[in-house]
Amino acid sequence: MNWYLKVLRDNYANFNGRARRKEFWMFSLFNLIIIYGSLMVLGLLAYALDSPFIIFLVYIYILATIVPSLALNVRRLHDVNKSGWFLLIALVPFIGSIWLFVLSVTEGDHGPNEYGPDPKLDNAEEINDIGKTQIEA
Repeated sequence: MNWYLKVLRDNYANFNGRARRKEFWMFSLFNLIIIYGSLMVLGLLAYALDSPFIIFLVYIYILATIVPSLALNVRRLHDVNKSGWFLLIALVPFIGSIWLFVLSVTEGDHGPNEYGPDPKLDNAEEINDIGKTQIEA
């Protein structure tokens, strides 16, 4: 949940820099959970109240998260040393979305690239502490 909030709070419209795979996928996961969960709950509520306009709240949420989603996608492309304009490849039927998926699961460049420093280096302490017990840390 912290990764989701980090994107919304700290990087709402930040198209500069790089985003780790973990940041990208955690935001995507929570975003889909919120969308589908609210669709189910509000759909049931709309059915019970016989008011289909309640589902409009989900569309407001989707509109509110379009900008951070695009910014996160651009930063994820920057991590694999691609321009943000590569998002337009999604307009190519079938192949475009598959290529973007491949880029989103590809490990980012090690060390700095032309889009900024390696985001994994910010968490070097976290990575070094994996597998240690509380007494060792």
